[in-house]
Amino acid sequence: MKKTLYLLALAGLIFSCKPIAKKQTMKYPETKKVDTVDTYFGTKIAAPYRWLEDDRSEETQAWVKEQNKVTREYLNKIPFRKKIVERLKQLWNYEKYSSPYKKAGKYFFYKNNGLQNQSVLYVQNSLNDSAKVLIDPNKLSEDGTAALSTTSVSDDGKYIAYAVAYGGSDWNEIYIKNIETGKILKDHLKWIKFSGIAWYKNGFFYGKYDKPKGSKLSSQNTSQKIYYHQIGTDQSADKLIYQNPDNLKRFYSPQVTDDKKFLILYESESTSGNNLLFKNLATNSKFLKLDAEFKADFSLIDHQNGKFFILTNYQAPKYRIVTLPDNKIDLAELKDLIPESNDVISGAQIAGKRLIIEFMHDAQSKLYIYNLNGEQQTEVKLPTIGNVSGISANKEDDFMFYTFTSFTFPPTIYKYDFANKTSEIYKQPKLNFNPSDYETKQIFYKSKDGTKIPMFITYKKGLKLNGNNPTLLYAYGGFNISLMPSFRIRRIIWLENGYVFAQPNLRGGGEYGEEWHKAGTKMQKQNVFDDFIAAAEYLIKEKYTNPQKLTIHGGSNGGLLIGAVTNQRPDLFAVALPAVGVMDMLRYHKFTIGWAWASDYGTSADSEEMFKYLYSYSPVHNVKENVEYPAILVTTGDHDDRVVPAHSFKYIANLQAKYKGKNPVLIRIETMAGHGAGKPTEKQIQEIADIWSFAFYNMGVTPKY
Repeated sequence: MKKTLYLLALAGLIFSCKPIAKKQTMKYPETKKVDTVDTYFGTKIAAPYRWLEDDRSEETQAWVKEQNKVTREYLNKIPFRKKIVERLKQLWNYEKYSSPYKKAGKYFFYKNNGLQNQSVLYVQNSLNDSAKVLIDPNKLSEDGTAALSTTSVSDDGKYIAYAVAYGGSDWNEIYIKNIETGKILKDHLKWIKFSGIAWYKNGFFYGKYDKPKGSKLSSQNTSQKIYYHQIGTDQSADKLIYQNPDNLKRFYSPQVTDDKKFLILYESESTSGNNLLFKNLATNSKFLKLDAEFKADFSLIDHQNGKFFILTNYQAPKYRIVTLPDNKIDLAELKDLIPESNDVISGAQIAGKRLIIEFMHDAQSKLYIYNLNGEQQTEVKLPTIGNVSGISANKEDDFMFYTFTSFTFPPTIYKYDFANKTSEIYKQPKLNFNPSDYETKQIFYKSKDGTKIPMFITYKKGLKLNGNNPTLLYAYGGFNISLMPSFRIRRIIWLENGYVFAQPNLRGGGEYGEEWHKAGTKMQKQNVFDDFIAAAEYLIKEKYTNPQKLTIHGGSNGGLLIGAVTNQRPDLFAVALPAVGVMDMLRYHKFTIGWAWASDYGTSADSEEMFKYLYSYSPVHNVKENVEYPAILVTTGDHDDRVVPAHSFKYIANLQAKYKGKNPVLIRIETMAGHGAGKPTEKQIQEIADIWSFAFYNMGVTPKY
């Protein structure tokens, strides 16, 4: 796009730092306290807000309503909020596509016209044919809160099984549709979470839980079982394939090899480490286990010519690709195909006689083509610093699709020709935004213990390092998840106003392999907080910003991060935005799937030492009196059954009770919304407008729209 005076004006690249009207002490809803006390290894811990854990009670619902009322009144008074909504809608309103994938001779892809609440699934007989709507989730609910979470096409291309999540919950319901006629079959499967759909013959394997005895949104999820469902039958007739009554807190997810010879079950008991179970479908053999005692991760790439191709970090912290003979399921039989290197292998798949391998170098994507002997053939050249996703390749085709994105590079789909070794643009979005106006650089700074931490910093070209730039610092730091360069419409609001976006790659993530991950877990979790605090100090020292212009943001485990560092260094930040955070570190494992996070956190029941460590940083338990906190806006959803909203409820209740300053400490509780996945476009826009308006208002800046 070329610059024009119109676009410059529209983007609002000049901002004002005029002071906001003098703040008034907030009046919050009164939150009652109860005399609940827990004892951990002889230490008594008061739990005055335990009653808020019952998020379905009338009393809690009344409290939610009052909190939202106070928050809504505050946010609605921010003078530029409506203009941020308008600008977000302008930015959001462009066609978005996913990479097409091929199954049974047909191509499938998602498309969003711009402001549709949910993306629509399309099908076409060839890349040159016109596409038709296959599943439109926007028609599944009036408010757009029904979302497709998983889809799987039958091997003959006749049917598609699709899982729908309602209201943001992790609970899924599976339906089946005839692709050609559009008829929805009578099949209706319920109580499904964290499961794939693996077709075999005239049905599929899937994972199911028993119907919860208590609240479906907060009761612990245990005793998952694998079933086989035959098309046209009732769920009650489904055949039980596998269960483990001796270990109720384990996950199982099915996969059938492309040649239909083996059923693979991924067995795990936490978010890190798994085992593989192999069943020969032709002989109906018993399951054979590749058992690493959950000390490593295994991902099946494919099965060909009597051997499995597997991506693993077993005895290779940065991952390697190995082969395993299908008649000897034993760790001792693993053979290197592509050994571990200095860069992390982040993904792999087979296309014909090729291996497509994604590497990660300093949190940036590298893409290579290998042959099946493990020899590198070529590197796929990428446009700039960024992230590859959505790789789609079919075994009989001589091309593949991949999506490339970066902080100011909108997701663009490329078609790569294997023979010519060239990429061409297949789908490129058209935005009301000029990426060439901005630049991204990667720097390395030292954390408290001297460890070098990478950080991406994105800003408008010509930025003056005067120490007065409003800056958004976003991070995660956990569960082996890597924060790669990615495009988010929401961040454009910051960038086009001349503000700064910074994203450090904290320990606890997977950017440098399993050792980097482990360095931010359990008794080393403080490293994550130290890394983040050091990032803020770097941005201040190098004159990008100052504590009065620095906003911090993170969600889920990142919400825990924001809560912890806000308690530890409230002087560093002007605004804190913890989203759907894990805030009660003493009880997180007692709800839904929380017990699975123990591999990263440990639990308060493990030992006295572990209890004391968790207690030392738990956001709910470390809010102090007589401390000047930054402005805080907590966000959560009333249907969040991943990190139950009670975490955020108890945190804000304690904060409102103890903090006596004039900065607002508020909570925004979205209704009919969960942890984030599947959230409708309209809800996303309204939420983002609220949190950015809150941040700008409390930094004393006004975006020019």
